[in-house]
Amino acid sequence: MADAIKRIVLVTGVSRGLGRAMADGFRDAGCTVLGCSRSTAGIAELRDEFGDPHRFAVVDVASEPDVAEWAKRLLREGLVPDLLINNAALINENAPLWEVSSEKMASLLDVNVLGTHHVIRQIVPAMIERGSGVIVNFSSGWGRSTSPDVAPYCATKWAIEGLTRALASELPPGMAAIPLNPGIINTEMLQSCFADGAAHYPTAQQWATRAVPFLLGLGPQHNGQPLTAP
Repeated sequence: MADAIKRIVLVTGVSRGLGRAMADGFRDAGCTVLGCSRSTAGIAELRDEFGDPHRFAVVDVASEPDVAEWAKRLLREGLVPDLLINNAALINENAPLWEVSSEKMASLLDVNVLGTHHVIRQIVPAMIERGSGVIVNFSSGWGRSTSPDVAPYCATKWAIEGLTRALASELPPGMAAIPLNPGIINTEMLQSCFADGAAHYPTAQQWATRAVPFLLGLGPQHNGQPLTAP
């Protein structure tokens, strides 16, 4: 793995929450940041603030054609990530499973699971061809445990755990795939579940000051390990 100053880091769901905080942290660490989001306004803001050599694009990870076109543009520029972070995710509004519509369940699966697969499918072959790189798929405490009223989200994050650990067994030596529980952070997603209780937890920016160095320290020795951010 290259020194941090030369690393290329790709982050999905980059326009808000943990994604935005990580983008700031990786940029400040000297990395080139590649990112995507469905938010046109959020991507425009990132482009204005970050400038070159960073690259941000409006992409819906649930759409494989969108992801494929984005990946093609990046790879044409030789922008193969050293660290790929699948962060983009949705959560359901608190409700018993039988009250969650099929459409809402499908939207979570499309972004949280299929979106992760789309990015892996389009980006990871170039990392394999180069022979190095770390893939971090964001899981959750609810990918290793359960709580009432968030069953759809739990289902997607348990899927990420299995998907990532299986991927780890398929990668060549010198690479790693890691399911990461980021911990409990005061983001819009947590506020939707915990309401005012979310304020008791660190902000995304506070979290990133610890998480970014931790993420940059991951390597082949961590392949397949279900980890938790500090």
